[in-house]
Amino acid sequence: MQSMDDYYSAVQLRNDHWSTLKEATAALARDPKGKNAAALAEKIEDIFDSLALVEGYWAFPGVQVFDRVRRQYNHKSYDDLAFTVQRILRALTTGAYRRRLIPLERDSVDVEEHEDEATQSLEARSLAKPYFEVMVVDDLNEHQEHWLKSNFAKMRRPEDPFHYEMVTVPSLQDALIGILFNHNIQAIIVRPGLVLESQVQLKLLTRYLNQASSVEDLDALAPEDYGPELCRLIGQVRPELDAYLVTERSVEEIAGMDLGICRRVFYNQEDFSELHLNILRGVQARFKTPFFTALVEYSKQPTGVFHAMPISRGKSITRSHWIQDMGAFYGPNIFMAETSATSGGLDSLLEPHGPIKEAQELASRAFGSKQTFFATNGTSTCNKIVVQALVRPGDIVLVDRDCHKSHHYGMVLAGAQVVYLDSYPLNEYSMYGAVPLREIKHQLLRLKAEGKLDRVRMLLLTNCTFDGIVYNVERMMEECLAIKSDLVFLWDEAWFAFARFGPIYRQRTAMNAANNLRAKFKTDAYAAAYEAQQKELEGADEETLLNTRLLPSPKSRVRAYATQSTHKTLTSLRQGSMIHVNDQDFKGEVEASFHEAYMTHTSTSPNYQIIASLDVGRRQVELEGFEFVQRQVEAAMSMRRAISTHPKLKKYFKVLTSGDMIPEEHRESGVTSHYDPEQGWTDIWDCWQNDEFALDATRVTLAVGGTGWDGDTFKTKILMDKYGIQINKTSRNTVLFMTNIGTTRSSVAYLIEVLVEIANDLDDLLDDASMMERRGFEKRVSNLMHDLPPLPDFSRFHDGFRTDQATSEGDIRSAFFLSYDEQNCDYLELDGSVKAAMESGDEVVSASFIIPYPPGFPILVPGQVVSKEILEFMRALDVSEIHGYRPDLGLRVFTQEALKQQVKANAARLKLNAERYKIQ
Repeated sequence: MQSMDDYYSAVQLRNDHWSTLKEATAALARDPKGKNAAALAEKIEDIFDSLALVEGYWAFPGVQVFDRVRRQYNHKSYDDLAFTVQRILRALTTGAYRRRLIPLERDSVDVEEHEDEATQSLEARSLAKPYFEVMVVDDLNEHQEHWLKSNFAKMRRPEDPFHYEMVTVPSLQDALIGILFNHNIQAIIVRPGLVLESQVQLKLLTRYLNQASSVEDLDALAPEDYGPELCRLIGQVRPELDAYLVTERSVEEIAGMDLGICRRVFYNQEDFSELHLNILRGVQARFKTPFFTALVEYSKQPTGVFHAMPISRGKSITRSHWIQDMGAFYGPNIFMAETSATSGGLDSLLEPHGPIKEAQELASRAFGSKQTFFATNGTSTCNKIVVQALVRPGDIVLVDRDCHKSHHYGMVLAGAQVVYLDSYPLNEYSMYGAVPLREIKHQLLRLKAEGKLDRVRMLLLTNCTFDGIVYNVERMMEECLAIKSDLVFLWDEAWFAFARFGPIYRQRTAMNAANNLRAKFKTDAYAAAYEAQQKELEGADEETLLNTRLLPSPKSRVRAYATQSTHKTLTSLRQGSMIHVNDQDFKGEVEASFHEAYMTHTSTSPNYQIIASLDVGRRQVELEGFEFVQRQVEAAMSMRRAISTHPKLKKYFKVLTSGDMIPEEHRESGVTSHYDPEQGWTDIWDCWQNDEFALDATRVTLAVGGTGWDGDTFKTKILMDKYGIQINKTSRNTVLFMTNIGTTRSSVAYLIEVLVEIANDLDDLLDDASMMERRGFEKRVSNLMHDLPPLPDFSRFHDGFRTDQATSEGDIRSAFFLSYDEQNCDYLELDGSVKAAMESGDEVVSASFIIPYPPGFPILVPGQVVSKEILEFMRALDVSEIHGYRPDLGLRVFTQEALKQQVKANAARLKLNAERYKIQ
């Protein structure tokens, strides 16, 4: 049996312990006096002791049943014990306890004994009442607890839409542990009898407290404040839950307190009927899916279709003699719900007033935004919508250079003056990290010194990056606002939509940071701190400002946008995405232009199935997002531990850690890895709270150069072709395994089995290899792990596309459209004419976006000067896919004549602009 310290998650510990208990009790029942009986008894007692620490946080099997199981063991009723444990484990594994009462007596008749939830049809599972648990926080004895539960049981009605069970804990700390441990909990009833401290002493459980509170802060609380404080703390870590406060304090005292997620206060004594109805109503508010429900109802209506969609109602398929297989594959409902109508209970995505509008408002609540908009053609379009709505021609935008290509094209469409920001390079692994805050502050201060700060409009960054580097979003926004108080932030969270529903992850999301800043700027304490810093920094030079954590003015405007690919990390059909807005100036300044941009890029025939899936995906994350994200993290952590500790795998593979992917100067906490084979699991709360960058544990980057295969070959020839394992991202010597909310422990186990098989095959290959074959293998490994070309920084825009030499912004739009005329362009070969032109003194300027896969972002953009470093990097690339590059012709560049003409035209335009400014 694994040590408790080997477990990252208390949920995994609980599941594995019940499974181990089943095996041990079954063995003891078969041979209670055998030679292994003593060892089995000792093992069972250890498991009981471990489970006793965690079972009090769950309604099933419940403390009373667990005590009964222990009595069966103490009374040596081993057959009954084995039977009961087997029933409990099966119910936990299949989820049967969610649907029905589980009989635990040996003579009971269980007609559904062999029923497994996973084998039921979707239709059958959808008919069952959803199950959840309600936590009661009060220090109760056994009789009081029985009285409380029986009173709630009397409130149940057959017509109730949901079924719930009660679980009781005595203390504030137990409640915080419970909501971060028991994913079944949807509501909390806080009663006045609760105490402060938990009696459970288990490192694995108390680690959860770090995510919710500071013990020092709690110690200062008066007992009468335990209930309100608990509601507030739950609101910080699980804002999707509902809390109900039962208090003996007066209305006046409670009215001025922050009660977090408290939906209602009950005075003196609870009204069980009202509490029951409120609990159901609260869950119903999250369960509601207005557009999906409207679409289901529409599909049931008899209609005559006289619009431009023959596939609507499936008529063009059912009447066909040749495409019946399509109808059989997809089933009838998808076609019954297909329409271009916006009436009959439906709505228009372009002008929503009904169920789509309501669905977007529910999504806004779930993701913590002020407004949320659905998109049915991916986050690429979302990015262009936001940029077009906010950026005017000539505005300066600071852009993460290795961001998604949609942002670069968005800059072209908007006519922005682009300042490209360089991320720190990870040359050893041929990938980039993220943009340091110091670099961004430097660019802003430089623009301020040149009198251009008024033209700076937006900062655009990717959070988290494809490789899992996560910004300290609140700190980044705070310090940038200290330099420009109305700066707009566009956070590309395409791969980070799930983060809202993990307490550790949530703090680094754009919407959470924006809400925190808005609340912080309103406090007197913050205003005083700001004034004190202003006096301290009066007359400070740039170096001082770069080394100081700057505080923005309390009058700063918080303007944050986040674009998310719901379909990438949550439940949605492909291309289902969302735009989340938290902009204090949206209503007055942006709303009209945003509407126009949305109309520009959104289809007039959006796919209703995608919209419905976004609606249902929102329901899922509000009710079980916490559970799914926790399981996703657990799966990734298990993968990290298994690879890091397996002797075979360590020979050829390495899991990249925080220390590998984030330079030390950006890890103030000093944390270097999530798991260390000698020290065990690291509590990552501190680094996620304080470090400039954190590493998303759900993305596991594996260095594979030790196998002699490059990342792309390992992905396609080994993982995909041989073993059917699909991945997206590679670098020259790494592959990226992304867990998601659908990843199972079985999937992780299969991956480990595959990697072990690959390692064994390599061992056999090298055992049989000749000296020359072994040398060839070692050379390939050296080329992949050591002889790597340095990653180039952004060089600069050519003078023909710049406003001056003092700052680095460039006119990417002019360069993009200048290349439309073939007479302005030429092709130069990398190994010949490009190098010759550069050596002759000519500036070689790209006329296209050059995007190699990997790394998947532009290493050249239109108007950018080709540097020696970029040329060397391109020559060293051995990937098969480089967008914008023609191997048969070479690199597309501007002719020297076109560049001369562009310099003249640019100079004339700048002179005219200067004269206009003088007149103004």
